[in-house]
Amino acid sequence: MPLRAGQRCHALLAALVTLTATALLAAAPPASAADTWTESGSDRANPLTESQGLTSVEVPAGAANRYTGIGTIPIGVSSRGWNHVGDPDASYDGHYIEPYQADSGTAKMFRVQAPDGTWSEYVHTLSSGEALNNSWAAISPDGQWMLSGEWGTMTRLLVFPTPGVNGSTSPSANLPQAATVTLDHAVRDVQGCDFLSATQLLCSSDDPAGTLFGYTKPLLQIDLSAAPTGSANVTGHVTALRQLPLRSSCSGEFEAEGIDYDRRTGTLRVIVVSPGFCVLTDSKTYRFTRS
Repeated sequence: MPLRAGQRCHALLAALVTLTATALLAAAPPASAADTWTESGSDRANPLTESQGLTSVEVPAGAANRYTGIGTIPIGVSSRGWNHVGDPDASYDGHYIEPYQADSGTAKMFRVQAPDGTWSEYVHTLSSGEALNNSWAAISPDGQWMLSGEWGTMTRLLVFPTPGVNGSTSPSANLPQAATVTLDHAVRDVQGCDFLSATQLLCSSDDPAGTLFGYTKPLLQIDLSAAPTGSANVTGHVTALRQLPLRSSCSGEFEAEGIDYDRRTGTLRVIVVSPGFCVLTDSKTYRFTRS
């Protein structure tokens, strides 16, 4: 949840934290634009620890799904200014990556946990014209490349070598942007993406206007012209598949958050945060299956 849209929920969740304290490498079969993602269930999303993002973890076997929220940010990280965490991802070999941003500055940070449990931090200095926010990370199926995006209305995604996995990266060096995905249709306020295959992503958009695709909060599919390699730019064809569920006991503006596709079960999950007071009571992680 980047700076603009996140301020309302971020402030509320921060207050709640204070109150509480006081008190298989194979790619999935490609989907076509005609495929339908049908809601198959939902789980309550905890507003403190499950309100920003989520990812399924394959290594070690039997590991629980992981979530992010204001309550998952370590004090040692937030005290250095990295006070917002976005939608994480995990590589198929067990590297787990969380994207972080600060309220101001010229950099964004990716916090990486290796399969042995050790943590490291990789800082990316913003390129000219690059937005500060760091809403999500999506690791390619081969593990070598990581996609990220910017807030607002955009026609590109950013490609980085995957920190901690790609041998060219080091915590002591700047994490450089390696390439760009140029989109054939603008997207707005993307909160998360995940790979279905080497050349296909699903993304959750928090678009509040609905002018790009005819409705708000769309589930997007992006088909790449080639798998990202970092050596060349690729293009992406954008298709809006459906509106994400917007159901709550409260009226007002919902917030679409992170997304995860679990290739082992074929289950897609997306977090949708409810408006107003209902952020506490009926925010949901929705589950979908493809037909």
